[in-house]
Amino acid sequence: MERIDGDQLDGVSATTLWTLRNRAEEAMRADSSFDDPLAVEAYRAIDTDFTRFGKPSQTHPLRALAVDQEIRDYLDAHPRATVVALAEGLQTSYWRLGRPVRRWLGVDLPPVIALRERLFPPEEAIEYRALSALDTSWADDIDAVDGVIVTAEGLLMYLTPEEARGLIAFLAGRFPGGVLVFDSIPHWFSRKTLAGLKLSTGYQAPPMPFALTVSEAAALIDLPGVTEVTDLELPPGRGPWKTSLLRTLSSLPKIRDIRPSLTRVRF
Repeated sequence: MERIDGDQLDGVSATTLWTLRNRAEEAMRADSSFDDPLAVEAYRAIDTDFTRFGKPSQTHPLRALAVDQEIRDYLDAHPRATVVALAEGLQTSYWRLGRPVRRWLGVDLPPVIALRERLFPPEEAIEYRALSALDTSWADDIDAVDGVIVTAEGLLMYLTPEEARGLIAFLAGRFPGGVLVFDSIPHWFSRKTLAGLKLSTGYQAPPMPFALTVSEAAALIDLPGVTEVTDLELPPGRGPWKTSLLRTLSSLPKIRDIRPSLTRVRF
């Protein structure tokens, strides 16, 4: 694959390079069970300074695996459903699923979509909308009769609280019978980014104004159209992440509201 300039992405869009690096580095480890060959191929093709994102972490690949499983489970029950990947970035979920998808709609800003089209193979089921995730005109193209699952990995934290909650409320009202899966950061981490969190000497993470604890996410049940809210557990990884200890500790009341979370909302 030709070398591609990754520095065409900036601001929040550039954070997709961060998550891509973490997934690819994890997939290349001999002691890891995470498999993402397309991410590795894209990682090797992109010319940028990946070291600016600090040390690789397991959190992004484990999050990706958990979201993959949610998509599989929903498609098992709704085989003709549409998958909507909001702010899809350089995720490779479609290829990791290992099963057919009738329709996959990826939504992201024009520079990200252009990069995806250079890096990843075309698929009959995949369509792109070069839009902000807040431009909900993408929903006009979807018939919800066969089901809809919406993923929002690494998105809501970059929105204002009003924007994030408004987007959740919109989806709940628009797609009865559908599902939203999204990740959140705790308030202490949001405050660090607003104060100027540096991942390395030369790189400062974008501000992340929206935080949501597990307890706060549970209160989304009060939104019209929301029927269930579930805090999702990450799958086992390697090292300390391989045991159940971390998952057990993370469920304790005093800890669950100070850790990142992954939430499934049913409509």
